[in-house]
This record gives sequence, structure tokens and C-alpha cells, in this order.
Amino acid sequence: MEKLAAGLENMITNIMGSLPKIAVGVLILVIGGFIVKAVLRGLRRRFEKREMEKSLMGFLLSMIKVILYILLILTAASTMGIQTSSFLAMFASAGLAIGLALQGSLSNFAGGVLILLFKPFKVGEYISNTGGVEGTVDKIDLLYTTITGATGLKIYCPNGPLANSVITNYSDITSRRYDFVVGISYSANIKTAQNVIQEALAKHEAVKQDPKPIIFVNSLADSSVNLNVRVWMDKANYWDTVFVIQQLVKNALDEANIEIPFPQRDLHIISDNTK
Repeated sequence: MEKLAAGLENMITNIMGSLPKIAVGVLILVIGGFIVKAVLRGLRRRFEKREMEKSLMGFLLSMIKVILYILLILTAASTMGIQTSSFLAMFASAGLAIGLALQGSLSNFAGGVLILLFKPFKVGEYISNTGGVEGTVDKIDLLYTTITGATGLKIYCPNGPLANSVITNYSDITSRRYDFVVGISYSANIKTAQNVIQEALAKHEAVKQDPKPIIFVNSLADSSVNLNVRVWMDKANYWDTVFVIQQLVKNALDEANIEIPFPQRDLHIISDNTK
């Protein structure tokens, strides 16, 4: 009984001696909690002012919240006299193990963060990249970007490779250039053909006249003189215009009796008349 009483007395003495530290630790937790909430509110207003993507904003706020509360708890625990080195070692080991297990996903996550921060493209824009992916952006998540291709298929692109590729954004421009080749026969007058094509292009309202379409000799091929036709058009009407202007040019050349030749060969037969 005497040992038990001595033990209880010693424990009460230790608790009473630790009460100031415990009180300071609790005070740190309470005040720190208010500070963390104020910091998070300020960051949210800052992010909203910069029009940050909601998915990225939510993730960053959650991550910052977890980090701040972990630091707050460790600070309070250290103030109360609790050893925190073991907790730090545990967190470091867990972070290393998770990082190794999710190496590919973390690469995609980093790519998603870069895309959402620097915005090389946005939802609704038409893009292509060096990986051969082309289409309209439907959704940008932290790990994957969803794209609808020209054939209507859904394409899910990992953000890691996508962020590291060369991206062409067709929606950031107001007009696009289209080049195509028209072959005319060697007997046709080049200047006349150029004028006919120029007049045909001027009839289409989507073809810009500033800068004016350019028609020039591209090459002297085996069966034809190839004219390169270079036109500018509004991006909104790009595909419709592409499908129409070549037909307009063909019809105009037919009306002007300018032949568009097909590949052909001249055969020279040499007969032996000595027999």
C-alpha cells in the first residue's frame, strides 16, 4: 500500500508539474487552429481572384490544411514535452514508401498541376500533341485529361506525358492557314490558272483577302505543273471551308478549260526494220 500511495503521489506531482506545459500546448492548439483557418480563407480568396481551376484549388487547400495541422500538432506536442522525432521518422518513411509505390501516378499528378497552373490549354479548346493525340478538351483532372477526338472517341491522356510533349493549341488563334497543291497541264498558261484560282477563292466569304491568298509554282512534276495554294480563313469555319474550296477551284479550272492532268507515261516503240 505504501508503494502504491507513493506511486500515486509521484504521478500527481508529475502531472501538476506538467500542467503549465499542457496548458501552453492546448493554448497553442486553440490559437493555431484559428490561425490555420484564417490562412486557408486568405488562400482561397487569393486562388479565386486568380481564377484557379476548382479541382486544383481544392487539392492545394486540402494539402496545405493537412500540412499546417500536422505542424501545429507537432509543435503543441513538443511544447508539452512529448518526443516528436519518432513521429517525424514515421512520416518520412511513409512518404518514401508511398512515393515509390505511386511513382507513375505522381508523375501524372505533377503534370496535371503544371497544366492547371500554366494553362497551355483549357476545356473546350482544340489541341494536338507530339504523341499523335488530337481533339477537343472535355475535362482536365489532376491525373488525366479527357479529349474527344475528331471521330467522337474519348481519349484519356495521362498528364505526365501530355505536359512534357509539344502541344499545339488551335483555339488560341483567330485564323488558320491551309495549303494544298493543284496540278495543271504543261500546256496551260500558269498566269491564267493563277487568276482563275484567285477568283474562285474570292467567291468564298470565309477565305480571308487580308492576307490575300497566294498561288505559286511549287514544282515541275512528271505530268503536271504543281501550284501551291495558300489561303487564310477563320478558325470557326476552318473545316467547312477546307472541304469546299478545293471543289470550287476544280470547278473553276474546268470552266476555264484548264486541265488537271493525271499521271501518265509516254512510250516510245522503236522497231527494227532491218529484217
